[in-house]
Amino acid sequence: MVINVNKNSKTPLHLQIALQLKTKIIQGEIMDGFPLPSEREMAKMIDVHRNTVTKAYNELKADGLAMSMQGVGYMITYKDGNKEISSNKHKDKNNLIYPNKPKNVNWPNLIKDEYLDGEKTFDDLFSKSYGPKNISFAGGMASPDVYSKADIVEVISEIILEGPESSYFYTPYQGDPGLRQQLSAFMRNKGVFIKVSEIQVFSETNQALDFLVTLLLNPGDKVILEEPVSPDIYRPIELAGAKIITVPLDENGMICENLEPLLEKHKPKFIYVNSSYHDPTGVILSLDRRKKLLELSYKYRVPIIEDDAASEICLDGPKLPSIKSLDRGNNVIYIYSFSLTFIPGIGIAFLAAPKSVIKSMSYLVSLRLISLDWMYQKLLKLYLSKGIYQKRILEFNLEYRKKRDLMCVLLDKWKPLGVSYRMPNGGVYIWCNLPDCVNIKKFTKDAARAGISFIPGDIFSIGKNKGYNQIRLNYSYPSYLQVNEGMAELHKLLISAVTDAGT
Repeated sequence: MVINVNKNSKTPLHLQIALQLKTKIIQGEIMDGFPLPSEREMAKMIDVHRNTVTKAYNELKADGLAMSMQGVGYMITYKDGNKEISSNKHKDKNNLIYPNKPKNVNWPNLIKDEYLDGEKTFDDLFSKSYGPKNISFAGGMASPDVYSKADIVEVISEIILEGPESSYFYTPYQGDPGLRQQLSAFMRNKGVFIKVSEIQVFSETNQALDFLVTLLLNPGDKVILEEPVSPDIYRPIELAGAKIITVPLDENGMICENLEPLLEKHKPKFIYVNSSYHDPTGVILSLDRRKKLLELSYKYRVPIIEDDAASEICLDGPKLPSIKSLDRGNNVIYIYSFSLTFIPGIGIAFLAAPKSVIKSMSYLVSLRLISLDWMYQKLLKLYLSKGIYQKRILEFNLEYRKKRDLMCVLLDKWKPLGVSYRMPNGGVYIWCNLPDCVNIKKFTKDAARAGISFIPGDIFSIGKNKGYNQIRLNYSYPSYLQVNEGMAELHKLLISAVTDAGT
């Protein structure tokens, strides 16, 4: 079967393919009952995206010229007018033919390619890992053991009683003014002096980044990211049509020594960096490299987006100043999230940026949202104003240090199998290197069947071509008992994986 497409034509590729297939069917070149090549095979044959072939095949299905059958794939099936030509096996379940059957909307054709076949592995592993019988080392969530239910109920009652009913469910587009005042004070303790007008509240880091991408990026723009990097960071940038330039990491964070030639060549819209206790590796960007990034930012007038969500989770060693606190040129946009140090499941983050950026950001928020989460904002405002949040940080760090140490002791038992890791000085993740012989996909599936989840390393590679022998383990959310049980079960599975690879 020969199908030719003209990529310079104004006619969409999927319509070119569908039209040629229809012509071959009508002319009898493709007979009824003929199995079409799979979407992947056809895509390779004519050098197009798989989604393009999917849309073409759906055109044939919508016109009644093809059907998809489980275990078979796509098969040609048609009728000559109202007279059935295809075999009885293609009749409906009642063995009846409906010549005037309505044509349904071809929904896959209406959906943009970039959303039709989106990467679901990360989301599936994260969302499915919090069932009652599962042990989750996958997601980054706060420990449920620091904030008590009685404490939360007391503070919520105070919120309900403190103001008029009309104010319960409303917050301005920029965020609750009282919360932004507390956030300004919170940042002063981190060495950053920002005004209330320079703060925009969001539900989470990825929402803040999504709005930033919408505000700053056009298709074809270039962005510099460190790699490995969380899908929550690179996916919205990819969907915006921007080109990502990656820079590798070492034990001191993003390697900045050869960054200048990249800035000269690509002229990126911004540099993104997860400066403290990086997700997924746990490394911290050194002070020298923080200063180097600022130096390059000033020289090339390129913004830095600093994601600093884990900076308060300092378990060992000195706490380094944020890049934002070192910035004297107002070139850094700062994002902070409370997801790892507040009540689990409550999403609050904020973005600190020049007033002109915040003004445009707030306008964009007003176009997309009616209001931000009023209860969460007032809850955090009260915890900050009473100093409760600051005290809870100390409790979180005490618990996280114990869980990290426990997980590392258990990981040490894996070392004879060829496992290596670096104990992080903070944050909530341990980045592990497994033996090259281990089939990570099978290991991940075997663990899931045993009710244990973690994130495989290739998820953090933009091209999915790195991290094949690495996994990310989270220790903030699981209990001590779950850490012990889950790590013991993973150890057994790893022994089996290494043994199977050697036979």
